[in-house]
Amino acid sequence: MAGLLAGTLALRFDTRQTRRVLIGLFTELTGSGGVQRAGRHMAAVLSEFAESRHLECRIVSLNDTRELHRMSVGGKEFVFTGCERNKTRFAATAVRAARRRAKVVLAGHPNLGPVTQAMKIVAPRLRNIICTHGVEVWEPLPALRRLALRHANVVLAPSRDTANHVEEQQVRKERIRVLPWALDPEFETIPANAPQGKLPHGYPEGRVILTVGRWLATERYKGMDTLITALPRLLTRWPELQLLAVGEGDDRAWLEDLAEQNGVNRHVHFLSGVSNEQLGACYEACEMFALPSRGEGFGLVYLEAMAHGKPVIGGAHGGAPEVIEDGVTGYLVPHGDAPQLATSIETLLSDPAMAQKMGARGRQRVEREFRFSVFAKSLKKILREQCES
Repeated sequence: MAGLLAGTLALRFDTRQTRRVLIGLFTELTGSGGVQRAGRHMAAVLSEFAESRHLECRIVSLNDTRELHRMSVGGKEFVFTGCERNKTRFAATAVRAARRRAKVVLAGHPNLGPVTQAMKIVAPRLRNIICTHGVEVWEPLPALRRLALRHANVVLAPSRDTANHVEEQQVRKERIRVLPWALDPEFETIPANAPQGKLPHGYPEGRVILTVGRWLATERYKGMDTLITALPRLLTRWPELQLLAVGEGDDRAWLEDLAEQNGVNRHVHFLSGVSNEQLGACYEACEMFALPSRGEGFGLVYLEAMAHGKPVIGGAHGGAPEVIEDGVTGYLVPHGDAPQLATSIETLLSDPAMAQKMGARGRQRVEREFRFSVFAKSLKKILREQCES
């Protein structure tokens, strides 16, 4: 009996050791930005795919704290470990995982590409997928990251525009796949004309233009300054108009000074520390959404506003034109063009019925093309292709 038990335990151990491994590498998964949100979506799909194929899944984050984390996306739970910004620990953990019969590694950012190349030294048959997002590939990459992209089996891009920039890094076109990011699953359950939730303290009265982002000095390309400089022209006709900026960042003082210089500081409001429920209420209560950026590789915030049935204004650059249909679901304006931005806002303010129709068309497009289930199906297909290669 003892011999039989020992044999059974040995068999179980061998089976566990021979399970192939899927690995996900991410810069951060607990943050609130678009890159982090896309990372959570990929990690959830990777974990679910591994479970369906009886594979082991190992997910590692560079910047998150070291304890074991549990997260859920659309009811799909996944676990991951953080490396607390320790690059050496992160690389060592990834290489150790690669030694355990690793089949596929998915890196959630081009900065992590060189780690996948190191993993292939110990696991030469490992297939690697590297995800890009936008502005980080708009300029020539450092040599090691560029080399990693060129040698990746698949490079993902959320928009055709980002894919074109990846190709400029001398990545072979046939290795690049366009995979649009998706809304969080909770946005799929928003009913048309949903009642407003609990608005955060400080939400202004009047007709509100909402913008959401990170207000950093390094990210002034998002166009918050242009929204402020467009306000004086608009306030002569709509004195009750308010601009609400939701988000964190170190550039708030500069933006507040700009609002004061333009004489509109009483019409510009900043909110930070807003919960997801409160943000949803802001989307529902606002009249329109605007982020006239020149650097969005995709723009998840546009999708969020569209899911709430709001017309959106974005920059006529980057990935935004692939999300916003100009004159159909909103308007596209050149970055930094305050008069054109003011004209687009004026048009929506002057014709609420037309604005409502634009918002309805945006909601329909989100439901048709940008649901999480659509994203998950596409990513699983790519994972399946790499596993079967």
